[in-house]
Amino acid sequence: MSAVQANVAEVLAKTEVSTITLSEEPPSKRSAGNRLLIVVERKEDWASYFPSESLMLAQDYFEHSDDVARRTQVINLCRSYKYLGQGYYCSLLAEARGHKVFPSVRTISELTRKALYGVGLDDLERTLERALADHPYGSTEAFTLTLYFGRTAIEPLQDIGRQLFESFPCPVLLVEFRRRDTWQIDGIKAGALHKLRDEQQHLFADALDAFNRRTWRQPASKRLARFDLAILHDPAEALPPSNPEALEQFIENGKQLGIDVELIEKKDYARLAEFDALFIRETTRVDDHTYRFAKKAESEGLVVIDDPSSILRCTNKVYLADLLKRHNLGAPATEILYKDRPQELELVGRRLGFPLVLKIPDGCFSKGVIKVADAQALASAAQELFEHSVLLLAQEYCYTEYDWRIGVLNGEALYACQYFMSKGHWQIYNHKAQAGEVNGLCRAVPVEQAPPEVVKLAVDTARLIGQGLYGVDLKQTGDRVLVIEVNDNPNLDAGTEDAVLGNALYQRVLQAFVQRLERKHLGQAW
Repeated sequence: MSAVQANVAEVLAKTEVSTITLSEEPPSKRSAGNRLLIVVERKEDWASYFPSESLMLAQDYFEHSDDVARRTQVINLCRSYKYLGQGYYCSLLAEARGHKVFPSVRTISELTRKALYGVGLDDLERTLERALADHPYGSTEAFTLTLYFGRTAIEPLQDIGRQLFESFPCPVLLVEFRRRDTWQIDGIKAGALHKLRDEQQHLFADALDAFNRRTWRQPASKRLARFDLAILHDPAEALPPSNPEALEQFIENGKQLGIDVELIEKKDYARLAEFDALFIRETTRVDDHTYRFAKKAESEGLVVIDDPSSILRCTNKVYLADLLKRHNLGAPATEILYKDRPQELELVGRRLGFPLVLKIPDGCFSKGVIKVADAQALASAAQELFEHSVLLLAQEYCYTEYDWRIGVLNGEALYACQYFMSKGHWQIYNHKAQAGEVNGLCRAVPVEQAPPEVVKLAVDTARLIGQGLYGVDLKQTGDRVLVIEVNDNPNLDAGTEDAVLGNALYQRVLQAFVQRLERKHLGQAW
C-alpha cells in the first residue's frame, strides 16, 4: 500500500461504515448510514488511492436519490465543474437532497467571476509581499499556487490558502498570481483529481484527512445601522419583474417606512457597500451581473432579496424536480434525460405519453421549453437542446387555461394571480407572437379566494427554497395540483400583481426588509 493509499484509508476509516460501492451496480439502501461520500466521474480517477465503499460514480449518484442519507458530506471530484456538466449537476442535486457538498453550486459559479476573486481576502498584496520575501516565487512575475482543501505545501502562503478556501470552498484550486504594480490574483479555477502528479496526490490525501476532521468558519458579516435600500433594475429590459410605476411605488412607500430607496443599475456595482439592503428587480441569471450583485451584497453584510442561494436554486429546473420528488409534493411526471443515453428517448415517450414537454434546465420566461408531439419530434428537440446542457427534463403535458401564480414572502402567501396562456398558444409567453401578444392576460385575486390546496402547495414549496420572495407557478387540473416552476424574483407590477392589495403589497415587501434589518442590527439571525 502506498503512502497515499494509507492516508486516504485512514480518512475513510474515521467515517461511519458505508456500503456504497464503486461498481456497475447501483448502491443499496443500506448506505443510509453513510457520512462521507466521494463522487468521481470515472473509476480510474481513484485508481491511485485505496479502494473504498465510500466511493460512488457520478452517474449512480444522479440516478439513486433515495439511497443516500440526508446527513451526508459529498466530496465532488468530477473531472470538470463546467456549467450544466456532470460536476455541476452533482453539486446541484447534492444541495437539492440536503447534502453538504464541496464545491457548492455557488462556489462553482463564483469561480467563473473574476470580479469576485478579491472578496473576503484581507490585504492580499501586503500579505503576499511578506510571504514571498524569502521565497523564490518572490522574484518571479507570476506563479500558480495549487491548494488542496485550502492547504498548500508552501508554508508562507498557508494563510492565503485558508482565506481562498473560505471564499471558494473547492477540493482542488489552481490560483494564478501575477505581479503588475502589486501582486494580484490573475485567475482561479478548479483543479482535477485525475490530473494530479504523484507528489500532489500525497498532498491531496493529507488535506482530505485534515478537512474531514475540521470545520471551516464562515466570513463574518458587517453590522448594519442605516436603512438604505438599493433596487437593482435595468431601464432597458424588455420584460422586467417590476414596471416603472411599481418601482416608483417602492420609492414612495419606502419614505413612509423610513427607508431611503434608490434605483441602481449594473454600473453601480462598486457602490453596494453604501446601502443596507439590496432588492433585485431585474431578471436574474447565475451567469450574469445579477448574481454577482447578490453575492457581493451578501458578502458586504447587506440584507438581500433574493439571496444568492435562492437564485441558484430557482434558476435550474433539475434542482426543483428533485426537491419536489424527495418531499412528495405535487409536480408533473418528470424524467431526466442524459446526453450520453439517447436510447432512453423512446422509453421516455412510452412512459410519459405524447405530447410531452422538453425543457432545458435553466430556461426562463418559457425559453428553452419545447412541446413535442411524437417520437420523431422528441428526438429532434432533444438533439437541439443537448447542445446546451448534458441533462434535460421531460415532463408530462398538462394544458390548463391559466396557471396560478402564488407570491410567497417569508414563507407566507403574499398575493395570488391567474396567468392566462398567450393568445392561441399553450404557454404564458409566446416569443414568436406580435408585439403586445407575447404574454397572456393576468388577473389578481385575493389570496383567501384562491383554492386552499393551491396556496398550501405553493407555500410548502417556497419554504423548501428559502425565506425570500418567490413566485410559485402551479396548474390545477381535476383533483391534481402541480408545481410547474419557482421564480426567485417574481413579477410585482403596478396594475397587475398589486390589483388586490394596492399599496399594501409594496409595504409588506418593504416591511420584510425593515424586520430583517432590525434583527440584524441587534445581532439576531434574519
